[in-house]
Amino acid sequence: MRWQQLFEDLASQFEAEQVAAEDAESASRARAEVGALRLVDRLGGARGQRLVLGVGAPGSVGGILTGVGPDWVLLEDDQGRDQLVALAAVRTVSGLGRVTAAPEPPGAVRARLDLRRTLRGLVRDRCSVQVLLDDGGVLTGTLDRVGADHVELAEHPLDTPRRAESVRGVRAVVIGAIAVVRATTPG
Repeated sequence: MRWQQLFEDLASQFEAEQVAAEDAESASRARAEVGALRLVDRLGGARGQRLVLGVGAPGSVGGILTGVGPDWVLLEDDQGRDQLVALAAVRTVSGLGRVTAAPEPPGAVRARLDLRRTLRGLVRDRCSVQVLLDDGGVLTGTLDRVGADHVELAEHPLDTPRRAESVRGVRAVVIGAIAVVRATTPG
């Protein structure tokens, strides 16, 4: 009888050790998975949420997250204006929930939807924009062209359409210096 009790005690100790080992492995696996997440993946789970992004010298940019690309996010502010934010300029994010999007594999199409391609869409739309630079500078006008590493901005007052007579000059802006491109009209 004493032998039977000894075997039962040993079996329960073994089971407890096995459960503890599985728990430790599960926690370790969860830490490894979180450690592999990129900010863009974390933001992908926040679509539709109100976020505030700290973007260095320009300060904070807030709005509802409506889009996420490989190196940019799109927020809609309280006035309904789109704000294209370069992920390279983001220093902090507040308003995140607990949901994280599954990491998307870097495919050919996804990789091509980068900040440069998105800026080309703004060139096509010909809308007036405010460009917030990473050093705190603010430029206004219409994006004319996008090069390999820069964008050309026809500078003019925001309340004036882009016409030859209203353009004060054309400025080349290094894409890496762009923190936020804000549409000046809703939609």
